[in-house]
Amino acid sequence: AHLGAPDTHAIMQSLHSSHRPFSSAGPTSRQGRAAPRAVLSCHAVRPAQARLADACAIAGMLATFAPASLASELLDTTGGSDVSSVTLALGGGVAIAVLGAALIAADPQKRRSEQMQTTGGDENEAVRNYFNGTGFDRWKKIYGETDEVNKVQMDIRTGHAQTVEKVLKWVDEEGGVEGITVADAGCGTGSLAIPLAMRGAAVSASDISSSMASEAQQRFVAAAEASGKVFQTVPKFEAMDLESVKGKYHTVTCLDVMIHYPQDRADAMISHLASLAEKRLILSFAPKTPWLSVLKRFGELFPGPSKATRAYLHTEVDVEAAIQKAGFKVVKREMTATNFYFSRLFEAVRV
Repeated sequence: AHLGAPDTHAIMQSLHSSHRPFSSAGPTSRQGRAAPRAVLSCHAVRPAQARLADACAIAGMLATFAPASLASELLDTTGGSDVSSVTLALGGGVAIAVLGAALIAADPQKRRSEQMQTTGGDENEAVRNYFNGTGFDRWKKIYGETDEVNKVQMDIRTGHAQTVEKVLKWVDEEGGVEGITVADAGCGTGSLAIPLAMRGAAVSASDISSSMASEAQQRFVAAAEASGKVFQTVPKFEAMDLESVKGKYHTVTCLDVMIHYPQDRADAMISHLASLAEKRLILSFAPKTPWLSVLKRFGELFPGPSKATRAYLHTEVDVEAAIQKAGFKVVKREMTATNFYFSRLFEAVRV
């Protein structure tokens, strides 16, 4: 559940040019000390009153909820635009927050509309194309071990790894998975499927992206060779969307995939995954809270060319209701929260 995770190349270019995204100056107070005031140059693509009102609302929420350090991190990762300049003079961390909000003039919906036009409105196809193209290159690095990642991408890598470790801790505490059948839906590059297979589970892993499924297969082969273990059952990695997964499994897992599903489709997806699980269902999602909604909105403004799919947040109440309707009960809960990665984790058992 990665929120507001743009590439930093554009902003770094801007910082090294004559057109900086913002500048600061510290005037002297009456007492002769530097006053905590920042003079910021904000940019707006178009002066639409409605969007400025939206900016004010987000500014208020950012100023209320966001620590100055987090607001600063957000600004450090935004990309530039061809814009006209507006100057704000505000104090400390609030200035940084308001700057971020003012940048709401960017238009993420236009970008999404253009993307959807190429697939005739088929959102699954848009996600598939993304993760088989520029998205694959981006997430292969994030879910890998390369140092060629920026601070935000490293933060997401850390958060996702923490979620995976929590799942592995749960299954280890519950007796392990050796000989147990597991379907890992939306397996990505195999960050969960591979350690489950290494623990002896009979894993059937799938991803909507053939590039992701192939990468997961390669990573398993490398991990197996490095371990020297002989596997009685070799995991399967297939390219298919969640709706196409079939069969019966002791455990079904699905991590950080619901962010691609609006609530109505998420309900159907949870119902389908539950129908595949005989005993246990483990899934994670980006929780919908006022603060995370604001952070998500900010992140949408500057996604960079390699982050262009829609992102959906879900309330815990909605997700748990869908799980209960499918005949399961949530028995364990965890939350992973870093600066740019937020994921609520549920384990449910059939009742």
